[in-house]
Amino acid sequence: MRETSNPVLRSMSRQSPGQGGYATFGTGAAGAAAQQMHTQQYGAEPYTQQQGVSRPLTIDDVVTKTGITLGVLTAVAVVSYFLASVNPTLAMPLSMIGALGGLGIVLFATFTRRQDNPAMVLSYAVLEGLFLGGISWVFGKSVEIAGGSAGALITQALLGTFGVFFGMLVVYKTGAIRVTPKFTRMIVAGMIGVLVLMLGNFVLGLFGMGGGEGMGLRAGGPIAIIFSLVCIALAAFSFLIDFDSADRAIRAGAPEKAAWGIALGLTVTLVWLYIEILRLLSYFNSD
Repeated sequence: MRETSNPVLRSMSRQSPGQGGYATFGTGAAGAAAQQMHTQQYGAEPYTQQQGVSRPLTIDDVVTKTGITLGVLTAVAVVSYFLASVNPTLAMPLSMIGALGGLGIVLFATFTRRQDNPAMVLSYAVLEGLFLGGISWVFGKSVEIAGGSAGALITQALLGTFGVFFGMLVVYKTGAIRVTPKFTRMIVAGMIGVLVLMLGNFVLGLFGMGGGEGMGLRAGGPIAIIFSLVCIALAAFSFLIDFDSADRAIRAGAPEKAAWGIALGLTVTLVWLYIEILRLLSYFNSD
């Protein structure tokens, strides 16, 4: 199975039994048939015996679990935004608790290979909801101070996020861009480069360079705009690799519980994309 740039899905893919051919997202019949033949010849899969899984993963499982995860995240984000609106001093604590807690859960789930645990996935959704609600209020407030509309900013960011998501799904379905090992390596290399730049910018900012803005990657100027566009592009192309990884898990006959891991991986990418679009829009609305 080709590895994804998303560490959550990459770790999960190593647990999925079997191998699939080139993916056709949303068709799990081939994988189910292969698993049934394997079971008839060699006995039930160990995972099925231990966990009581009665059937392989389907696209409906992925859609349902992803919908539940995003629903919980959205509900908590609305509450977090409301709390920040009532008491502005809560905005940053909510954002920090949510961001650090969510990061901790993703790292723990990835390294312990428990990303298909529903409680862990929903806990991540709750924490990221706190983060998104708080940080959305912060960006919205900065735009309001500049004479803009916080509601318009958040609406545009949401529309942009889901527009990119569904647009990349169409790109994947039509095969306009093929997910090859070379393509995957390029995206992974780009993400590593972005991470290094972000850490370098943070460290330089701590030492007061660039007036506390480091290399200016988040200062709102031309460099910051270009950097955000690069991050948005990487997040968008990461969806293609995530779709491919999920598709192959379906075709390989992975257990239905794997849908929670796929939901977690897709949500991680969606959160990153939303934050980058929100940040980019705030640059333009704060001028």
